[in-house]
Amino acid sequence: MEQCKTNQKQSSWMLVVVVLWCVFLCHSASVWSRDKGNKVSRNASSGTKAKGIIKIATIGPRPLNVDVNTEPQQVVNKMIAHWRSRFAQVLPDRPDLIVVPEACDRPAGFSLDKRLEYYRVRKDQIQKFFAQIAKENNCYIVYSAAREMEDGTWRNSSIMLDRTGKVAGIYNKNHVVIEETTKAGILCGRDAPIINCDFGRVAFAICFDLNFDELRLKYVKAKPDLLIFSSMYHGGLMQAYWAYSCRCHFVGAIAGRAAPSEIYNPLGQVIASNTNYFDYAVAEVNLDCRLVHLDYNWGRLKALKAKYGPKVKITDPGRLGCVLVASEHETISADEMIKEFEIELLDDYMARALAHRHTPGNME
Repeated sequence: MEQCKTNQKQSSWMLVVVVLWCVFLCHSASVWSRDKGNKVSRNASSGTKAKGIIKIATIGPRPLNVDVNTEPQQVVNKMIAHWRSRFAQVLPDRPDLIVVPEACDRPAGFSLDKRLEYYRVRKDQIQKFFAQIAKENNCYIVYSAAREMEDGTWRNSSIMLDRTGKVAGIYNKNHVVIEETTKAGILCGRDAPIINCDFGRVAFAICFDLNFDELRLKYVKAKPDLLIFSSMYHGGLMQAYWAYSCRCHFVGAIAGRAAPSEIYNPLGQVIASNTNYFDYAVAEVNLDCRLVHLDYNWGRLKALKAKYGPKVKITDPGRLGCVLVASEHETISADEMIKEFEIELLDDYMARALAHRHTPGNME
């Protein structure tokens, strides 16, 4: 009898241990699945690589149609409901970043006076809603909208909200269309900040910006990991050109399905796009990557692939003469791989070739 009681006690304790272990595993899996961005940060703090694969969602719905006689607060309510439904399309994929178009909360067809009346009631209500979504879903969200400054002037801005809903940084459109200033009082932004996120360094452009080398060349020098483009127009070949020129991934969110919202890699290749049926796209991108030229690197790239196999991805777009080297290794970065095999980066090769041209005796 005593032996039976002892066995029952042991069984009960074993059952408790098993239950607690299952709870721990479920909790750990839940945290991991909703916190890939923070996983990257933990890797950085533990001495392994800081950049890696993140999931990006771009949403490009057409501007919301609202009756012009609707009371401003009701317009705000309708706009929040609109974006709640748009976010619901991509949140099941647990993105690390969500990007929306320029002037994302501006109703279609409103006169300037009606728009200003709405904006002054809206204030930061919609930004706060975006922040709530960011916090609840542990992701970054870009809120791109017109905002009034304390002096009564306006800015056309993209605000990066972090995983807690706080403002990580603000970009003010540098190159506004002339009428934005002369009619709407929107001033040109002065700065081109790089915003540090837990997954990498982020730059911004808005709509008309994409036409101006003045801004692009600042980013060429700054070397961001990702460039975010919120817009009312697509920009055509300029999107791919900016991605390649700035040596970074590029995500565009364009209002309306007629102009696709796309994600580009640093080779200028489209890796995800919305369609005529759906106004959003979601994709994983690997920010741990570098561009290298094929000249002088053929054997080194072959040796790199031989050693790391599927842990390194080498993408050749053809005709360009350079490839994208991306590390999919858990702890070894693309830069470390490139250094290990003495692979020359694309920019270093071009700088060396340019220096050769200007060396005395090498030019006619």
